[in-house]
Amino acid sequence: MSRNARINTLLLLLVAALAVIPLALGLGDHKEEPFAGADGEAETAITEIDPDYEPWFSPLYEPPSGEIESALFALQAALGAGVLAYYFGLRRGRRQGEARARERTVAQDADAEDADAEDADAEDADAEDADAEVRTGADGGRD
Repeated sequence: MSRNARINTLLLLLVAALAVIPLALGLGDHKEEPFAGADGEAETAITEIDPDYEPWFSPLYEPPSGEIESALFALQAALGAGVLAYYFGLRRGRRQGEARARERTVAQDADAEDADAEDADAEDADAEDADAEVRTGADGGRD
């Protein structure tokens, strides 16, 4: 198993533990709504501290039921997850594209060096042939 696979497995187990442990230990059993959101908890704490407290403003939209509120929250979470997934996918794609471009450039440079070396070898062979002709003369060395 690769290092990344081990890290991903560990993170998945950690997330599962964070979801299961509060349920298994019975955390929040003493409350009317054990897993209410932070907004509800804050409202309860504020009214306990100052019963005469009046909010400065009211929500722009109050859903008619808790199910609709939950559905809107889930939609918001899904949209946020989609935006994050798109961003990270885009970054990964760009990084892979840059890596491919670098590999292509390196391969082209290596091919160009090989071609240059072949041209140099061919030029050396031509030069040796020309030197041989000069040494032997045009008549093949027969004087």
